Amino acid sequence: MKDFIHVLKRFLPPYKRYLVASIIMNVLSGLFSLLTFAFIKPILELLFGINETVYSFMAWNFDFFSLESWKSIPETLGNNFYWYLSQTIDLYGGSTALIFLGVLMIIATIFRTGTMYLSSYFLIPIRTGVVRDIRNQINDKILSLPLAFFSEERKGDIIARVSGDVNEVESSVMSSLDLLFKNPLLIVIYLTGMFYMSWQLTIFVLITLPIAGILMGRIGKKLKQKSALGQQQWGGLMAQIEETLGGLRIIKAFNAEDKVSKRFHDSNNTFRRTTKRIFRRQQLAHPVSEFLGTIIIAVVLWYGGSLILDGGSSLNGAGFISYLAIFYLLINPFKELSKAAYSIQKGLASMDRVDKILCAESNIIDPESPANIRLNDKIEYKNIWFKYREKWVLENINLTINKGQTIALVGQSGSGKSTLVDLLPRFYDVIDGSISIDGTDIRQGRIKDVRSLMGIVNQEAILFNDSFFNNIAFGVKDATQEEVEEAAKIANAYEFIMATDEGFQSNVGDRGSKLSGGQRQRISIARAILKNPPILILDEATSALDTESERLVQEALEKLMKNRTTIVIAHRLSTIRKADMICVMHEGKIVERGTHHELLALDGYYSRLCEMQSF
Repeated sequence: MKDFIHVLKRFLPPYKRYLVASIIMNVLSGLFSLLTFAFIKPILELLFGINETVYSFMAWNFDFFSLESWKSIPETLGNNFYWYLSQTIDLYGGSTALIFLGVLMIIATIFRTGTMYLSSYFLIPIRTGVVRDIRNQINDKILSLPLAFFSEERKGDIIARVSGDVNEVESSVMSSLDLLFKNPLLIVIYLTGMFYMSWQLTIFVLITLPIAGILMGRIGKKLKQKSALGQQQWGGLMAQIEETLGGLRIIKAFNAEDKVSKRFHDSNNTFRRTTKRIFRRQQLAHPVSEFLGTIIIAVVLWYGGSLILDGGSSLNGAGFISYLAIFYLLINPFKELSKAAYSIQKGLASMDRVDKILCAESNIIDPESPANIRLNDKIEYKNIWFKYREKWVLENINLTINKGQTIALVGQSGSGKSTLVDLLPRFYDVIDGSISIDGTDIRQGRIKDVRSLMGIVNQEAILFNDSFFNNIAFGVKDATQEEVEEAAKIANAYEFIMATDEGFQSNVGDRGSKLSGGQRQRISIARAILKNPPILILDEATSALDTESERLVQEALEKLMKNRTTIVIAHRLSTIRKADMICVMHEGKIVERGTHHELLALDGYYSRLCEMQSF
């Protein structure tokens, strides 16, 4: 329950007014329920002629500041009600009095059901609002977390948390708000009425009900643990589906459908067994509560009947039946509370998984007093050391890039080229050493300011399922049609865009699936051209292209690189031959540096790479 209250404190404050309105409606609903069933007693007394008391009207001299006046309210109301009822019987007969009582019951029921509806009505904005807030927080957190976090997590599992776990929080925790804020109030109201009718019988009820509650609690003790396991397995299934969709071409090429299918079926069966145990435990709650409730009613019936037969209670037969009706009302809130406890445990297990994202700490943050970052002179890597886990990926790297220079990084796969480049926009932070722009450590500036200086073109052009216009204008506010078209022309993309049915408003498909590799790359280059950054990062931008596409992309890149500080990672000699300086990396170190001709003259690593045609 402590965890549940903590969740409510986190997410309910913006919706306090709805919660207060719902609580007020629940109180009124409980009072009208009590009133509805209280009419059973006079109806039975009238039918069986039990009550022969003669009533006289009691004047009501109410004093707001007098405790005695407040205490006399139930007695005065009850006496005057019976006086009016006896007058109706004397004047119009018993049938008219029954009609009168029936109408009162109908009116009380209308108010009871109306306030019951309004109590749930005011909770709907809370349920939907909290779920929206959680999804917004997860999305914003995903955008703010560093790339290192996602290298440890599977995308499918993260998607499962955003969808399945958040839905579980809504259906389990948020749906229990009505039960938790309504049932305790109803229990208090019903018990108050029962105490007023017979305090001896009500004390006996309070002794028996907790016994049933303890038995119910033992049934659901391990539900949260099993629910957490189930949600974890669901995340694994989502991860497998995501991997299958991403690797479908390879799966088919290697005839691995049966292998992938068997792996999914095994995981799905494991998930089914877990959920089966969870559902069976949940379904056990209702029959057990029904059984225990019947036992309690039978015991109360025996004890109350004994009191009446022995003359130890102020209740008569009609009053006892009315008492049992109210007691039956009391059982349902207790049952709903036990159901809510089950539901909450399952929802809290999902909330724990959601919190693994929401509570994740980012080590890449803005300083309290950020410095102004501008490139007017040079970028400098000083004594850089970096590792992802245990092994050093970069060791004691020193590199100076003057403004306007083109620096090329070459070397075999795993030599640290991409890691060295990823440190500049602070996708990761250095373990030791520093990277500075014009003498200012990039960690002293705002992350947005640092990244605003850079345009990145990756080996795999990352496009979104949107129009050409929006993909090129991505990240540039208020870009005009003319500016986007000019960027496309420079990137050699204008012609094929205009050849589509809707031109710049045509959709590129999921990840640019409607385009060829060269077309996707040119859209990516157009995006960088529109941003017009002073620093350009090209990460093997032409390595996956055919000769014709490479020629068009290379032309676009040369236009883009003009008058910019450029860092190029490439395997192809044509991309880096004109670089001002080529740095050859090997096992996390820069082992050679110089121009193309200088490095060939050294007859070292670079020469061997050329001979092996690794470019």
